[in-house]
Amino acid sequence: MRIGSGHDTHRLIPGRRLILGGVDVPFSHGLDGHSDADVVLHAVTDALLGAVGLGDIGDSYPDSDPAYKNQDSSFFVKETLAKLNRMGWQAVNVDVTIFAEVPKLGPIKQDIKAKVAELLKLPADCVNVKAKTGEEVGHIGRGEAIGCHAVALVGRLDSGGSASN
Repeated sequence: MRIGSGHDTHRLIPGRRLILGGVDVPFSHGLDGHSDADVVLHAVTDALLGAVGLGDIGDSYPDSDPAYKNQDSSFFVKETLAKLNRMGWQAVNVDVTIFAEVPKLGPIKQDIKAKVAELLKLPADCVNVKAKTGEEVGHIGRGEAIGCHAVALVGRLDSGGSASN
């Protein structure tokens, strides 16, 4: 077993879709970035890459590459999971903490959890999603940005294709 940690933060800007964990979130602002700027899936991708020593999302999917312009971040998760599988690893569980003052995420945490579980091919009880505010402190607390931290546990694939201890 190995563990990896990932983090991402993006600035909120008007007139762009807000996507968190692959879920469209109704809000007046979206996250600024080269891809769709989904901080949840970027942090999950970083955690998976980190667990197997493959650097971070920028190493594998650089924002200098026009191929990733406006890319749906589920692509990064799927490609990374496939890479891990080829190396003999499989995601075991993921724990995600989203930091956002606005919008309130309580009503969609379960949707994000379900989408992340689907992308990682995990049962829902192997994914956890928490939402925290910034308590009006800093760029997140002022509603200027959204951040996410993710931790992923990976295990070796057994001969049947599932993670083993």
